[in-house]
Amino acid sequence: MPGLSRRSLLMTGSVLASGSLLARKARAAAAPLRIGYQKVGLLVVARQQRLIEKRVAAKGVEVSWSEFPAGPPLMEALNAGSIDFGYVGDTPPIFAQAAGIPFVYVAAIPPSPKAEAIIVKESSPIRSLQDLKGRRLGFTKASSSHNLTVAALDKAGIDYSDITPVYLAPADAAAAFASDAIDAWTIWDPFLAVGEKASPTRRIVSSGELLQAYPYLLASRNFASEHADLLNDTLAALKEAAAWADSHRGELAVALAQVTGVEIEAQRLAADRTSFGVVPIDAKIIAAQQATADRFQRLGLIPERVDVEAAIWRA
Repeated sequence: MPGLSRRSLLMTGSVLASGSLLARKARAAAAPLRIGYQKVGLLVVARQQRLIEKRVAAKGVEVSWSEFPAGPPLMEALNAGSIDFGYVGDTPPIFAQAAGIPFVYVAAIPPSPKAEAIIVKESSPIRSLQDLKGRRLGFTKASSSHNLTVAALDKAGIDYSDITPVYLAPADAAAAFASDAIDAWTIWDPFLAVGEKASPTRRIVSSGELLQAYPYLLASRNFASEHADLLNDTLAALKEAAAWADSHRGELAVALAQVTGVEIEAQRLAADRTSFGVVPIDAKIIAAQQATADRFQRLGLIPERVDVEAAIWRA
């Protein structure tokens, strides 16, 4: 190239390389943050308060939200690359890891012992766990309600094959419960609260009587490795959301209802028994989640043992 010395060429190449690196960093920093949430919990508060948006605005990050009826379809969206981050119960990540979905556990949320239960109609002859034998139990497959169901059967000494599992999404299960197409329903809030408000019901067992079940905040493995700063910003915003929820209990149900569309009295019932917080995933939580995974593997509901610790995010 006439008129350019070797030194000039090297300097030009260095400048171009630096510019390319800066451009890549700028694009990475401005990557969108796509969040999957359900009709309950901390992410709903954060969305209503726009706390995550405020945290990442200075980085030029746009936040988008997608609602899911349950954890399994949220995990499918994470696998498909439709979302980057989301909230699920204890069981969806176990089935997802068994299926080879690349995700990481980012943090845990404290359990809500009364926010999930097996319920029956008040008129039902089912009055104990042992009475579930031979019955039709409705619940969402691979969800936290699946875990509560198998834990309840285990406690009662009933084989999984001794019930008729009816796998239904929450809305479909609500209709089946109302029409007596199922004998019992394992479900979480706010669907649990909606069912309790709709007709007289009786709890056979609440999750806290059998399990120390932590919900989880998850991210796709690629997003976590490339955007640790955004995950840390998101966790900080969620801690702020938890503090707001705990200090504004009187306003909480209204805030949740604005996002979820759930009737206010049912949302108030659900909000009053929901725990809010963000906790690091320690050895005790990992051991509890591993025990849950091992139970599903022992029952043949997942094909092989999964190693929960291998999917923990190390920031």
